[in-house]
Amino acid sequence: MKEFTLAVIVIAFFGIASGQTRTEWQQKVAPSLLTKSSDGASFPFLIVLSSQANVKDASQLNTKEEKASYVFSQLKFKATQTQTGILSLLDDMNVPHQSLFIVNAIKATGNIDLIRTLASRPDVKKILDDADQKFAGPVEWSQENGSRQTIEWGIDMINADEVWALGYRGQGVVVGGEDTGYQWDHEAIKNQYRGYDADRDTVDHNYNWHDAIHEISVLSPDSLNSCGLNLKAPCDDFGHGSHTMGTMVGHDGDNEIGVAPDSKWCGCRNMERGNGSPFTYLECFQWFLAPTNLNDENPDPSKSPAVINNSWGCPESEGCDPSNWEILNQAVINLKLGGVVVVVSAGNDGSGCSSVTSPAAIYEASFSVGATAENDTIAGFSSRGPVAVDSSFRTKPNVSAPGVHVRSVKLGGGYVRSSGTSMAGPHVVGLVALMISANPSLAGKVDLIEDIIESTCVPKTTDQNCGNIPGSQVPNNTYGYGRVDALAAVQAALALIPTATSNPNPYADVSVYPNPVKDEFIIDAGISKGEMSFDLFDAQGRFVMHHQWNTSGRSIEKINLEANEPGMYFYRIMNAGVMKQGLVVKQ
Repeated sequence: MKEFTLAVIVIAFFGIASGQTRTEWQQKVAPSLLTKSSDGASFPFLIVLSSQANVKDASQLNTKEEKASYVFSQLKFKATQTQTGILSLLDDMNVPHQSLFIVNAIKATGNIDLIRTLASRPDVKKILDDADQKFAGPVEWSQENGSRQTIEWGIDMINADEVWALGYRGQGVVVGGEDTGYQWDHEAIKNQYRGYDADRDTVDHNYNWHDAIHEISVLSPDSLNSCGLNLKAPCDDFGHGSHTMGTMVGHDGDNEIGVAPDSKWCGCRNMERGNGSPFTYLECFQWFLAPTNLNDENPDPSKSPAVINNSWGCPESEGCDPSNWEILNQAVINLKLGGVVVVVSAGNDGSGCSSVTSPAAIYEASFSVGATAENDTIAGFSSRGPVAVDSSFRTKPNVSAPGVHVRSVKLGGGYVRSSGTSMAGPHVVGLVALMISANPSLAGKVDLIEDIIESTCVPKTTDQNCGNIPGSQVPNNTYGYGRVDALAAVQAALALIPTATSNPNPYADVSVYPNPVKDEFIIDAGISKGEMSFDLFDAQGRFVMHHQWNTSGRSIEKINLEANEPGMYFYRIMNAGVMKQGLVVKQ
């Protein structure tokens, strides 16, 4: 009888058997929050507002600075314009809260009565759980330091050292990482920290570091954290973040462990000893769009990094709630529109199909990375696509990179080997830095950068057939487009730089635009005569198209690529015995 009475009370409380009004507010609330509320306790949650900024026009802007500034201003304006009423209510009720603008949302802590009040408001779209989540860490940490190699195997595998030989080591590029924190003064990454001035031996953490960890996670085994909370200087309470940063930029003169060793870095702690929440992830995404000073004031989108690493993820089985996937996805989209490449580790739940299950690897806007071993085959633990958890069945990962026995920074000093897609993603972050170092005009052109990386991968096939895509096809759901090749990607980036020629032959005066192209591009021959021909080849050198026409004087010819698949293509133009070659990217 007691069980029956309790069930009736619970049903009545949640409105399952009550009127329409109560059902409406409950439909806005994540089911996990409703199950938490039976004892009247307070807990953290996210208030997602109905009105969200549309920043898609940022894609029409040219430079990274323009994109970041536009996205920041639009998002900030929308949040300021629409959050006033809710913030005033929370202030009047003395409810702890924190506002976001990367998505229009507010974090608050309260009980079911507060949730009911907020969910009843028309300006509230959803109320989501902000439960702590434990990330899937590396598959293994090696206890031995590992002997130093002239070039680490992963750097050699992707030909990054050959890019260095061309003079491109990531100089002039800033990368970012959100993780368990960073030991900024480790010998391999200290000089590359954007806040450190090696000439003066001084450090300034403003705009270079942010801590999104404000409280101890309920999943932590005790109440102590070796670094503390609300840190004003970078610290790593787990070791994972420092290891990933080493693979991006690390070197100490002897140990060349980083793909882009002359890049600078900035960082954000989004996990407390490996435990994060949707809000901590969102807070770091927001900071990377417009870094702030140490008081979280005066955001400056001009200091946004070119690319960020996300070697974390949380599948539903470890506490992630599908109801909050949408808000995390929107944050990734907004950051990408702001000109930041969002690199995400695919996860370590392989080797079965549809094992890419974690935000943010599952998103279309994320550039997801699988892991390969020293024999250049996929690692057994590397997660595969297609993405089934959201019923999109999209192909993932995008690409693959070295992720087994990767030697990098060890917390406290020295070096250690580790395996996981957490180690693969940083190789791709470093690759992005090398590309922008070679061609600075690529900064902010996220789709173009990703297209080049995919198109220049070493194609990898497998006998594993996942989804409707055979493993013999490229891309596939095991490797994506294949294993990244830094040299090929940088060469493609260099090919996009306009070059002025002094060829005395007037028929060589030919330009091709726009590039990248959506449907149609123009061949503009300033002075030409006779037959002109155009041949197009795909990234693997296979013939795609031939077109020819007769010219006399200036010739403007339109080439339609509407039927061609997105990707990178090489072209050859011939006129009067003079050849012009180049690269065009179809978006």
